Amino acid sequence: MFQNYFKTAWRNVVRNRVFSAINIIGLAMGLASCMLIGLYVLDELSFDRFHDKSDRIVRVIFKGTMQGGKINESHVMPPTAAALKADYPEVLDATRIRQGGSPLILMDEKLFTDENLAFVDSNFFNVFTVPMIQGNPKTALLEPHSIVISRSTAEKFFGKTDPVGKLLNFKDWKATYKVNGVFEDIPANSHFGYDLLASMSTIPDGRSNSWMISEFFTYLVLPEGYDYKKLEAKLPQTVRKYMGPQLKQAMGVTLDEFRKKGNDIALHLQPLTDIHLHSDFTYDQNPNGDIRYVYIFGAVAVIMLIIACINFMNLSTAGSSKRAREVGVRKVMGSAQAELVWQFLIESVLLTSIALVLAAILCLVMLPLFNNLSGKNMEVQLNSIPQLVPSFLLFGLFVGIFAGSYPAFFLSSFKPVAVLKGGNSIKLSSFGKNIGLRSGLVVFQFFISITLMIGTTVVYQQLKYIKNKKIGYDKSQVLVIPAWALGKNETAFRDELQRDSRIERVSLSGYVPAGPSANNNYMVTPEDNVSQFVKTLRYEVDYDYIPTLGMEMADGRNFSKDYGTDSTGVIINETAAKTLGWKDNALTKSISHRTNEGTIITYRVIGVVKDFHFRSLHQAISPLVMTLSKGSGHIIVKTKTKEISGLLASMEKQWNSFKPDLPFTYSFLDERFNEVYKAEQKTGQILGVFAGLTIFVGCLGLFGLATFTAEQRTREIGVRKVLGASVAGIVALLSRDFLKLIAVAIVIALPVAWWMMNRWLQDFAYKIDIAWWMFAGAAVVSVIVALLTISYQSIKAALMNPVKSLRSE
Repeated sequence: MFQNYFKTAWRNVVRNRVFSAINIIGLAMGLASCMLIGLYVLDELSFDRFHDKSDRIVRVIFKGTMQGGKINESHVMPPTAAALKADYPEVLDATRIRQGGSPLILMDEKLFTDENLAFVDSNFFNVFTVPMIQGNPKTALLEPHSIVISRSTAEKFFGKTDPVGKLLNFKDWKATYKVNGVFEDIPANSHFGYDLLASMSTIPDGRSNSWMISEFFTYLVLPEGYDYKKLEAKLPQTVRKYMGPQLKQAMGVTLDEFRKKGNDIALHLQPLTDIHLHSDFTYDQNPNGDIRYVYIFGAVAVIMLIIACINFMNLSTAGSSKRAREVGVRKVMGSAQAELVWQFLIESVLLTSIALVLAAILCLVMLPLFNNLSGKNMEVQLNSIPQLVPSFLLFGLFVGIFAGSYPAFFLSSFKPVAVLKGGNSIKLSSFGKNIGLRSGLVVFQFFISITLMIGTTVVYQQLKYIKNKKIGYDKSQVLVIPAWALGKNETAFRDELQRDSRIERVSLSGYVPAGPSANNNYMVTPEDNVSQFVKTLRYEVDYDYIPTLGMEMADGRNFSKDYGTDSTGVIINETAAKTLGWKDNALTKSISHRTNEGTIITYRVIGVVKDFHFRSLHQAISPLVMTLSKGSGHIIVKTKTKEISGLLASMEKQWNSFKPDLPFTYSFLDERFNEVYKAEQKTGQILGVFAGLTIFVGCLGLFGLATFTAEQRTREIGVRKVLGASVAGIVALLSRDFLKLIAVAIVIALPVAWWMMNRWLQDFAYKIDIAWWMFAGAAVVSVIVALLTISYQSIKAALMNPVKSLRSE
């Protein structure tokens, strides 16, 4: 029986090649899109879940508010881990990570620079599931200057030689570390990824008892089933016990006095599995994802699947009148409705299976492109395919039954007498009963398409706004050269560049107002209100920093070699002046800063620089102070020439003349600026691609409905033509009903899209206003696309010979 069903189903697929191909392609594209987005969503949700204790590990974070801005940091103070483990029995274990950067490692006269290093406590492997391939995880990091390395790093440094017991020469640190073990490479779906793990006991800060410095990522292991919020509720007493006394010593105020002035500081807890998607800190170990985008893309995946299934129903039912006589003959010959349902369901599953195989091929082919688009490195492991096959088949069966159920019951319900009397072009009354459902499905399809179009437009307009917004400095034709490898020759190299006629200005500083840059919190008090504390950032700059970057002074002057007292001078930005209460009279005022040792340093304000964006446009400009320094870290070059290649070659030659440890590298300031908004750029691209796919798949459904309607109105069209109706009039008649559906979709989509994108824009401190033309453009495009989709069937029906259509009816 089932063999006959499959044979009949295959014959029908072959007989209606074009119609079946359209149906299969539409479903395959929807399924492939769903698969790709599903891989993305699963990858995002999988972060840090490979650790055995992932559901019991929390990270300690530091939050607060101060005049000048919010404190929102993912790292805390050195003694936090030990204090919490000693004070609270529910803390079963605690470990710390402190980033160490990418040091220069000299091995056999070869220099390695790309490895990421972190200092970790000796119990790191007790907390995190990072398998040790060689060495004892309990003792490998007990001694100072001991280190463990990843598998790939061991192969790079030592080849097939056993690395345990060997020494690593850190050239820039002038130190050697003993290799005590090799660990498996940390998976990509981790919020941290390091190639080298050195003992925390090596660095003095690791033994510090100061609650006034941070930079330590701290993790706790809690009992199974324990609610971490119970421990979090106890942390205020930790702040009072440990931070309170040191706050008094460092700032001269008690914790209560500090809070009475509108300030606050607090420790909080964050589950390990929340870090990747629920973090928005000023500093973290790796770029994190965003749960909102997971929700958005997850919804798009589900919607694409639903739309693909809807189209399958529409297209299958659109060809139903051609199967009417077949159904009538089968019923007359004794076929029960259940048998006919099975026939059409198997036909649906067959089409779905073909579409599913095609979708899998499309998914594999498009995965590299999607990885490039999303910034991921996802792949389908060959050893996982056997486990995926059953799920794959069940998924195909589910989609086939879901998508084919409506056509199956619809087609099998035909009355044999009416069918055989009316022939293949019978007026199917069932369609009239279900037109509300089918019209609703079309409205839903275009509602989604229009919403995605508007969303894509808003994202691109916001990115365009970011790119063109005046940010307070000139980022064009500015080169940034990492120069710390030059050591004492930084200044000499800068002076060599300054003598080049193709270069306008050169500055030497560790602070670049675009992309990753060292920012240090700096607490200051104004001279006229010593009880006021303002949190600022401090930039250490040289005399040429402000003019090199094209910044403008709002008041006062820049640092100058003509004034010997500028070493105790300070330049503040406009926001700092307002926060300090000196909106119009900041010059000659003074600010004080108390160091960790309790020493008070006083600076005199010599200038106010106009506000510039030294962070992304997600954040409002915060108070900033600039102090004069010899500078170190980056050489910032403002060029005159557009022939950059020749200038770069000259720079590289000068660089090599100093025989540095690293090769000459550079970046453009505008590229560093754009890098900050990579997540938004990728989101816009992904939305644009899937908006286009949604529109395309939706148009296939509209095509099916147009085909169905044209077939059902064959007699009406013939009568109208006999009575003198024009082709244009008939096309307008057939198109009118569809345009009404598109109009309904537009009316529903516009307010929903406005609400969604307005919520998205709230994440930016500086943003566009959503303009009317964004909605109008999406509406016009949807109408044009719909007209182009239905015009073929409408014109075909209108041009049909009325004699032929009336005879067939």
